[in-house]
Order: sequence, then structure tokens, then C-alpha cells
Amino acid sequence: MKVLIIGSNGQLGRQMQKSLSARGVEFAAYDYPEADITDASSIKRRILETAPTTVVNCAAYTNVDKAETDADNAYRINALGPKILSEICESKGIELVHISTDYVFSGDPVLMNGLPRPYIEDDECKPSTVYGRTKLAGEQFVRQSGAKHYILRTAWLYGDGDNFVRTMLRLAEKGTARVVCDQIGSPTSAVDLANAVCGLIGTGAYGLYHATCEGQCSWYDFAKKIFEIANLRVDLTAVTSEEFVRPAKRPAWSVLENARLKRIGKNVFRHWEEALKEYLGSEMKRS
Repeated sequence: MKVLIIGSNGQLGRQMQKSLSARGVEFAAYDYPEADITDASSIKRRILETAPTTVVNCAAYTNVDKAETDADNAYRINALGPKILSEICESKGIELVHISTDYVFSGDPVLMNGLPRPYIEDDECKPSTVYGRTKLAGEQFVRQSGAKHYILRTAWLYGDGDNFVRTMLRLAEKGTARVVCDQIGSPTSAVDLANAVCGLIGTGAYGLYHATCEGQCSWYDFAKKIFEIANLRVDLTAVTSEEFVRPAKRPAWSVLENARLKRIGKNVFRHWEEALKEYLGSEMKRS
């Protein structure tokens, strides 16, 4: 087995390298511009050089707000890039791991017995942002390519890079923070997501999966738990989405159920609080 990581400098890309190394799996890792998923010749060259059995696509246009006014670039990277990559993988018989997002859903919860339930893989997708629409298009292109693929939808990801946890730790230095309390999701550790990817590659259990940490909370609850674990005293204020307007509408409900991972016995995700404690422990040592 040999793995080619595209988008190696992102949070998941960095963690994939650590997780594969820990397992003794041979890999090659590239980021833009050394490997450009929107350029077929660039990707073909890297695939020919490395001869992978699996390609893990961690590359994406992730600036949700900027995508609203930069739709062409977002579509090129999030949709046409996966199309090019999956078609090349199909032609070479290489399996592909593609990372997607909770933003493919509307953010309006599906009700069960009058209460919101987590989205499952078969629920209808109705993205309300440019980012979400381009990521959904990328999923569709991967499926249509005929490539052997694993698509993993994740949410609220944090790891080695810019993320919500590090933002909160920076705000803690000022002693105050305002965080929205009416958006609900599942904070997800890049460690757990990388472990899930490693557990799938080479199995042949191809298809679409939801891949987030267990449990759910609001961004406000998430921030509160960060400060509690880190033993930081911060004046934390809960605000509504209407008070914290952004160019792109954030989903009010982003809770995903890892139904298919559980069905095949591959759900390695911890509860979000347990994973967060581990991450903050490593962050404290880093600082």
C-alpha cells in the first residue's frame, strides 16, 4: 500500500502524514502548487511519480465567506478539481478518498418525534452557500467518475492549523469573547478523522460516509468547554447568528450521524469532549 496525499499543508493533510507514519504506511505528500488538482497534467505527473494505491484528497477552497464573491475559484477547486482527480484515479484503478462537508445540507434539521435528529448519509442535500454547493458538486463528480471512492463528510474540524480552538485561545488573552449559541454541530478532531480515513483505505468498503466526533454542542458550548479544560477565565458572551452576521449563512444544524461507519464497524470517533481534551493537552505543551 502507498498513499498519495493532496493538500498536505491543511489540518487534515498534516494529520494524515502523522497517522500514516505511525502505522508504517508509505506515503507521498504534496500541496499547491507542487500538486494542483485543477491541473490534470500536474496530478498525472504526481501519480506517475509516486504510483499510489490510494489518493487522499485534502485539498479544498475552505474560505466560506470569500466563496460568496469568488464562486468561480471555489467551483474550480471544490468541484472541477475532484472531477479531474477522480477521473485520473478511475483510469489508473486507484482508489480515492475525498473529504466533504456538512455544508451540503440546508442547516434545517430533520425532525423525528418533534425533535431534530442528526443528518444521515441518505438525507436530501440542499446547500445554501456557494461553498456548500461547490462541495456537493465535487461529491457528485467523484461518484459519477466511476472511481473506487470513499467520500467522508465532516464538520467543525480542528487540528494543526487555523481553527476555532486556536482562535478561542487567542481571544482568551484579551479576557473576553462573543460566540454564537444558536448553531449546533459536532466539533471534530483531525486525529479522529485521519484515523477514520486510515481505517477505510484498502478495505474496498467504498461509498459515502459521515465522519464527525460523537455528541453535539453549540459554538458557545464549544468555547465554554475550551476555556474550562484550559483553565482560562474569560468573559464569554452568547450571541445569536443575527447579532454575528457573516457573508455566508452558517448552518443552524450541522449534526451528522456516522451511520454507515457504525454499520461496518469502522466508527473510531470519540466523544468531542474527549478528543478536545487531548488536543488542548498537546496545544498547552506546544505553547
